[in-house]
Amino acid sequence: MAEKRLTVALMDPPYESAASTTALRIISAALKKGIHVNVFAYEGAVNLTMKDQAPHANPVKGTTVEEEEHPTTKAFVSSLLELGKSHPLLTWVNCGLCVDERGAGNWIDGVKRGGPADFLKMALESTNTLVIPTH
Repeated sequence: MAEKRLTVALMDPPYESAASTTALRIISAALKKGIHVNVFAYEGAVNLTMKDQAPHANPVKGTTVEEEEHPTTKAFVSSLLELGKSHPLLTWVNCGLCVDERGAGNWIDGVKRGGPADFLKMALESTNTLVIPTH
């Protein structure tokens, strides 16, 4: 049987909808099953990997940064890249055009810059492709 490969196209920015978090969970589940995953982050999704994200306190609840334990998408993506590191299972590509438009070039280690042609190539080489659009 041929190696399984999933390509996921993401478009939603972090923290705007449950779509991004759901996609990250799908990617995690696939990696844990040994499935190779390609991610193409497009539009606002290029911000999922921004290095400058920071957790915050919650003044309404009166909690500190430490007490709040606010997750960041950069930490989630970093953990996915780490999970796929022992056997190169995860390729994450940020759309360079989208990055430039948003000034989102300061991303975490392990992320690559690419373009729509990369998404096409990844999709053609995949067993399945999942596109998670904005609403």
